[in-house]
Amino acid sequence: MSAPTLSATRKTGSASMSVFERYLTLWVFLCIVFGVALGQLLPGVFQAIGRMEFARVNLPVGLLIWVMIIPMLVRIDFGALHQVKDHWRGIGVTLFVNWAVKPFSMALLGWIFIRQVFAPYLPAEQIDSYIAGLILLAAAPCTAMVFVWSRLSDGDPYFTLSQVALNDLIMIFAFAPIVALLLGIASISVPWDTLITSVVLYIVIPVILAQLWRKWLLAKGEAQFQQALAVIGPYSVAALLATLVLLFAFQGEAILRQPLIIAMLALPILIQVFFNSALAYGLNRAVGEKHNIACPSALIGASNFFELAVAAAISLFGFDSGAALATVVGVLIEVPVMLAVVKVVNSTRGWYERGV
Repeated sequence: MSAPTLSATRKTGSASMSVFERYLTLWVFLCIVFGVALGQLLPGVFQAIGRMEFARVNLPVGLLIWVMIIPMLVRIDFGALHQVKDHWRGIGVTLFVNWAVKPFSMALLGWIFIRQVFAPYLPAEQIDSYIAGLILLAAAPCTAMVFVWSRLSDGDPYFTLSQVALNDLIMIFAFAPIVALLLGIASISVPWDTLITSVVLYIVIPVILAQLWRKWLLAKGEAQFQQALAVIGPYSVAALLATLVLLFAFQGEAILRQPLIIAMLALPILIQVFFNSALAYGLNRAVGEKHNIACPSALIGASNFFELAVAAAISLFGFDSGAALATVVGVLIEVPVMLAVVKVVNSTRGWYERGV
């Protein structure tokens, strides 16, 4: 990212969230109600949408996912990776939590709560799928939304940018192997070709297109670039909400039969978020990183790239799968949980700095 953009980022350090970001939980709840109602009223329409597939990829959803993800990836500057060396300890903590702890801790929590504690209350045929959805959610570190959380905690924008760019780069190569490994450990069979197709469609191609688009926009000047980001942002939001409506239209029967299923899926996600954020925050303090480095490090370790998780779950398991529902629960609780983490890291700044 160019210097003017970073300067603008610093000036918005105390900026509030947009209306969509602040009320994301409300929008998701409305999507649940609207989607379930439409699914009951127009089942034939959604069955027709579900059949619009090519090579196991649902074409309407594939298009929506691209519209959702690409505008977010346009914001990422892979040229910022050279800044990693300036805060190598914070980056090390982030990578350790994101890739060595987070997916594995979620797999463990899924096994404890979904396969053991809540198993008698869940549909037996969907238990494997629920666990798969939780693993997909944890294997994709947050990208765009972490800039919001970093701003609210006065995190260093250079560090936030570099760690997001590095995580996106690693995701291209690590997402599929980690998901395949953990699903294999959980005795859940997923065809490698389908998994690789998901990675290419929803990570590799969007990253390439977004970076080409970014380069083209920046060639017109910083002001034009920022104006373009403001224009394309709402399209990303609209695509996310439309995808959620489709998902809940397919999930309507399961939700109406057992509404508490959402709470049962939310519990392991909540535990994982607070555990990973606390671990990253504490490890940064232990290695002597500054507070404005520890905050974005903890926040990116806690939140998820839920757009990718939703897309992969649909491709691998289908619209009406437990995996798709589990990833959407991650979207539902994202904002209130992350705002709670932001509040904790802000309120403990004095304690943190006494130990550095």
